[in-house]
Amino acid sequence: MKTWKWWALVGIYMGVIFYLSHQPATSSNELSTDLTEVITETVGKIIKTNELSISDWNHLLRKNTHFFAYLGLGLLTWKALSQHFTGMKNYIFAWGITTIYAMTDELHQLFVPGRGGQVSDVLLDSAGAATGLLLLYLVRTKMRLSRK
Repeated sequence: MKTWKWWALVGIYMGVIFYLSHQPATSSNELSTDLTEVITETVGKIIKTNELSISDWNHLLRKNTHFFAYLGLGLLTWKALSQHFTGMKNYIFAWGITTIYAMTDELHQLFVPGRGGQVSDVLLDSAGAATGLLLLYLVRTKMRLSRK
């Protein structure tokens, strides 16, 4: 796939994150609560437990969404950059771009009704990107070593 197509995917992915974080707090919470209720009912059928409330599950879902959304963004950014950089520089730039985007997204949320920018969310987003990139590095290293 051509480089510009990877960058287009990065842009679309960032656009989806922006769209979701631009929703007012009530809309965003409604969406995640609806999803949480479905998950809770499904998990409740498998594991007979009521240890966590809908509110607890919703918080867990929202934080995991941050982590995994930015894990995906980090990987896509790495792929887009791979046409320009190699080695560790590619991983560092991908992580940096993803983390900067997380910062700007949290800044953007300061202007969305009922939302607020959270440093903890930037740290979570950054950790998601770092985890994805670290896993990619380990897999690629193992594959390269197994070919020798």
